[in-house]
Amino acid sequence: MVRNTAREIAIHLSYELSFTDKPIDTLLDERLTADTFATLAEEDPIYTEAPNSKQAVYIRRLVKGVREHAAELDGYIAKYAKGWSFARIPLVASAIMRVSMYEMLYMPDIPNGAAINEAVEIAKKYETPETVKFINGILGSFVRQEIGE
Repeated sequence: MVRNTAREIAIHLSYELSFTDKPIDTLLDERLTADTFATLAEEDPIYTEAPNSKQAVYIRRLVKGVREHAAELDGYIAKYAKGWSFARIPLVASAIMRVSMYEMLYMPDIPNGAAINEAVEIAKKYETPETVKFINGILGSFVRQEIGE
């Protein structure tokens, strides 16, 4: 499994946080197993390979970080979502932007450009072209204004 696949899985799990009351560690423990991946692989090929320990640590770090910093990340999304109310933003798009912003803010080993490019590529799989442009615009404004690039 490559990092962009692990990132996409983290986005799936971050999205799932919107629909569950499970404690985050319970959710991660249930989802990051070979059995769960084998079941999910029938629906989505990104689950054909379960994460190794390093990849699982990366996924857990992203998902936990997104949960812990959700209010901060959502504040940034709302700040740069000109013309859109936060409630109008699709939940998948929000999950994609939260993961990307978390990486830019809290994972300095990941280049900001890579975080944005991966977010846009993942968005192309799940969102309309209009929403992909929206995500790219928000992340671009965010990195210029908040990170200083």
